[in-house]
Amino acid sequence: MDARIRRAVAIFLPLAFLATLASGLAYVETQQELRSSANDPQFQLAEDAAARLDSGARPTDIADTANPVDIATSLSPFVTVFDANGTVLASNATLDGGQPVPPRGVLQAATGGSPNSVTWQPRPGVRVAAVTIAWKGGTVMAGRSLRRVEQQEWNAQLIAGAAWLVAMAGLAVASAVAALIWPSRTENS
Repeated sequence: MDARIRRAVAIFLPLAFLATLASGLAYVETQQELRSSANDPQFQLAEDAAARLDSGARPTDIADTANPVDIATSLSPFVTVFDANGTVLASNATLDGGQPVPPRGVLQAATGGSPNSVTWQPRPGVRVAAVTIAWKGGTVMAGRSLRRVEQQEWNAQLIAGAAWLVAMAGLAVASAVAALIWPSRTENS
């Protein structure tokens, strides 16, 4: 193998590794920020609803049943109030003509005093960021579709991939140029 090619490869490989690592870390950070912030409105809704319920509000005052939210198509948040047995007391969430109910463990995990935040998939193609909080009479869940967040995650993945490809191409050219202008042993003598 020609010495210039070896030099180009020797320059390119460690830099390509670092660029790959940087692109991957940037994507992971962006994806985690998008996904974790998807729960923020639900924490506020669930905490406020639990406080109102503990203060004597009726479950139907908390979940606006007059304005149902189809969680398969809407980006609007929803609220569901459960009793201590996990029975729906009031909900503005609808899915396929009924009221979606999360797995029992989602509700039970919130009864220990700590909020429970989960990604819930009530059926294929419907993913929800949900936060469940305990109140004196049971639990309250606030959720919303992850459709928009998942679109943003896909966009971040495309951007990170494109940036990685541009970096690889730039590093390949830079490595080749550096190898060409690198003084050879005969020039040093």
